[in-house]
Order: sequence, then C-alpha cells, then structure tokens
Amino acid sequence: MKAPPLRLGVNIDHVATVRNARGGYHPDPIRAAHMAVLAGADGITAHLREDRRHIRDLDMERLKRQLFVPLNFEMAATSEMIGLATAIHPHAACLVPEKREERTTEGGLDIIGQHAHLRPAIRELKEAGIRVSLFVEPEIEVMDAACELGAPVVELHTGTYCDAEDDAERLHELERLRRAAEHGAKIGLEIHAGHGLTYDTVRPVAAIPQIVELNIGHFLVGEAIFLGLDEAVRCMRVAMDEGRSQIS
Repeated sequence: MKAPPLRLGVNIDHVATVRNARGGYHPDPIRAAHMAVLAGADGITAHLREDRRHIRDLDMERLKRQLFVPLNFEMAATSEMIGLATAIHPHAACLVPEKREERTTEGGLDIIGQHAHLRPAIRELKEAGIRVSLFVEPEIEVMDAACELGAPVVELHTGTYCDAEDDAERLHELERLRRAAEHGAKIGLEIHAGHGLTYDTVRPVAAIPQIVELNIGHFLVGEAIFLGLDEAVRCMRVAMDEGRSQIS
C-alpha cells in the first residue's frame, strides 16, 4: 500500500525569540509564517508559553486571522491555555509538557501519570472542534494510553533520536519510533513526529510510512540566517521527499 503524503508544519517560535531579544515588532513571525507557506509548508505551529518568551497572544490571534493553512497551537494543558485555545480556535492544539526554566521542550508528556489531568482538557478542546494531539515518547504503552484518553493524534518526540551520540544509539531510537508509529496507527491514531529534526535526520523519519506530519522549527529558523527561510523550507521539503521515496 502506498504511504500517505507527508505534511510539513513549520514552527515559527524562534522568529519571535529574535524579535523579543530587541523588543519592537521585527522580525515579524507572521511574515515568517506566510513565507514558509509560500515555500511549501502545509501548516504553521506556534507554542504560546506561560512566560510568553517568544510567541505572544497577539501573534496567535493574527495567525488565526491571516493564515489559510492549518494553525497548530502548541500549549500546556492549563486552564489559561485551554481558554485561549477555545477563544482563538486554531485547527489543532498539541498538548506538550512545559517547565518554566527549560530552554526547549525536554521530552514527551507523561500521559500515563497525568491521565486524570489530561482527560478533561482533551475533552474540552475536542468539544470546541479543535483537533487534539499529544506530544509523547515513542513507546507502545504510551500509544495505548493516548488512544484510551481519546486523543486522535500523537506527535512522537524525535529529540532523543536526533541527539544520539553514535550510529548504534541512533538506530535504536529510530526503531523505537518505527515500533510506536506502527502500533499507534494500528490502533487508530494519526501519527506525527518532531523535535530537533535536520536535513540529515529527517530522511529516516520520513521513511516511516505511518507518520503523516512532521513539525520542524528551530533548525529551519537557524538555517534561514544563512539561506533565507524560503530556501530552508524548500530544502527541508526535498529532504523529506527523498526520505519518503525510500518506502517500497
């Protein structure tokens, strides 16, 4: 069976990080979102954190008003963020763990330990017509827990795979991703993946047939310094397509 097309969601958080380092309005993350879409992105992701260190409330509102592609609202499962999500009404909300002092998201949600906390959050977002995804570790029992919680989508954390120190460790982590994706799809979950992906590391992940969407941000914003954002996104699409073409 032919693998489904692989979508690219571009995370624009760190365009806002650069803006906030100086204050003011430049560079504008919404302009970056439009550029990414014109270069081949299928959707835009933005993470509104509790401390507003990069994306701000007004950014989310402008993105919702101006985008003609799906907006994915990354957020902690707090009452404040759920209220903002139901008011802004993005296409999707991806629930992620959030620690106040972390530089970036450090791992997947503990959906087994936080089952009671997450269930009402997922229900409220779904009742508002927002597609819910859970950012999780690639483990079989985690796929089962996500399904039991009623989340239609999981995003597999690829950070451990990307940060592997040698080929053996990377192959081990890639196999974890493959097993989780296969099992998750088998029990009815839509499978996404992301975190730390580069042109080199994206190809083997893109070759996992059950994965239908990748969300990539920091690397693309960094490459934009050298190539421009449009060219960085186009190069990522090429790398993804090369990986996808390996599926027999």
